[in-house]
Amino acid sequence: MAKDMGAAALSDEELLVDDLVARARAAQAAFEKDADQARYDNAAAAAAWALMEPVRNRELAEMAVTMTGLGNVRDKVVKNHRKTLGLLRDIAGARTQGIVREDAERGLTIIARPIGVVAAIVPSTNPVATPANNAINALKCGNAIILAPSPKGVGVCERLVGYIHAELDKLGLPRDLVQMLPAPASKAKTQRLMETADLLVVTGSQDNVRRAYSSGTPAVGVGAGNVSVIIDETADLAAAAARITASKTFDNATSCSSENALVIVDAVHDKAMAALAEAGGRMVEGEDAGRLKSALFQDGGLNRSMIARDIGQVISEAGLIVPDQDDARFLMIPGEGIGPDHPESGEKLSLVITVYRARDYDDAADIAARLLRHQGAGHSVGIHTARDDRAIALGLALPTCRVIVNQPHCFATGGSFENGLPFSLSMGCGSWGGNSIDENLNYSHFMNTTKVVRPIPAREVSVEDVLGDYWKVAGK
Repeated sequence: MAKDMGAAALSDEELLVDDLVARARAAQAAFEKDADQARYDNAAAAAAWALMEPVRNRELAEMAVTMTGLGNVRDKVVKNHRKTLGLLRDIAGARTQGIVREDAERGLTIIARPIGVVAAIVPSTNPVATPANNAINALKCGNAIILAPSPKGVGVCERLVGYIHAELDKLGLPRDLVQMLPAPASKAKTQRLMETADLLVVTGSQDNVRRAYSSGTPAVGVGAGNVSVIIDETADLAAAAARITASKTFDNATSCSSENALVIVDAVHDKAMAALAEAGGRMVEGEDAGRLKSALFQDGGLNRSMIARDIGQVISEAGLIVPDQDDARFLMIPGEGIGPDHPESGEKLSLVITVYRARDYDDAADIAARLLRHQGAGHSVGIHTARDDRAIALGLALPTCRVIVNQPHCFATGGSFENGLPFSLSMGCGSWGGNSIDENLNYSHFMNTTKVVRPIPAREVSVEDVLGDYWKVAGK
């Protein structure tokens, strides 16, 4: 249902957005009318194939790197393919149209219903995979979607939407099911879209997440990452180093799930550092560490010339000479503290990891907790260990929604073929991260449900039934 936004005079940008939303509503109504599950499934598959077709995938990956300057083409091709393939696996067979569940004992029938028009705010770090993921989920549940790309991602998003339209044409479905805010990107357009859509899905800037939650439209926002990973004295050090390296270097650390800090137990510190060096890590200490930090952290933020850049550019930008530079894959700096006065303790979005040396495991867990409380609360932590009880203990004690055990963190957090999390590029961080969800964004967040409620035999209980155990402890 269209929102009543009042009679105030609207700017040209606002009127443009209102036209997009009106077209999306008309397309969504036609999409939903007399629909069956196959219609929604085929539409989702169309959006997936628009990206997964190999020639288009490479073209879009190349455009993304050229336009944003972030990441690398090889890994974006892999990311675009695997994230989309995994999502298709997750939604295969999922009921999102009509009656999805009958519960005769409770007299309930559950009916899936579309939300309407979804607005998706997408980041420059994943300007192809994230909008494709959102479009697939939206179409799977019978919605229309309007994408709001970052300024640097407008061109590649426009190309992606064009390919989706070509696939929708094959099904005879309206192109207006998938639209985007046209260039130039502006806060005014994004704000109007936030105010007029039926659901907001926001990935990226925490400013956008806050604006979404205050827009008056139901919103699903995700939190900031600042992943810390513990290596304890029981870990397989060579395997841990290989996993950390694969994760940290993937797409030049564009992922919010890339490792930002390693917390290494003293008993294995030297051996762990040797394993990391063998895998391509290079420790930078003393004056060189100071130069690296000064180059990376500038004017209260990150140096855009180092974010998600190739290792050679990171080294050059910092003016470093690194041993065995040709084999270097990422840099490490010592952690000198935690908090606002120690920027190395926060998210870096670059091929740089901070290393903390812990006295023992308990100290390592405390350091990881302090890092989360400083930044990234709710997102995730990792641990390389032979003791599953320690992973459970972290889950019981730390303000985190995910504890990733013995896995490459950025591959595992967003879903993997080797773990049970759903594939996603957006990780909810619960109340710890100021989010409305504490799980990976998935298709279930893109639909409403209607419950048909029938009378059943009474299940009334007595006061004694429900308070008897309490009375035994506390008395009446």
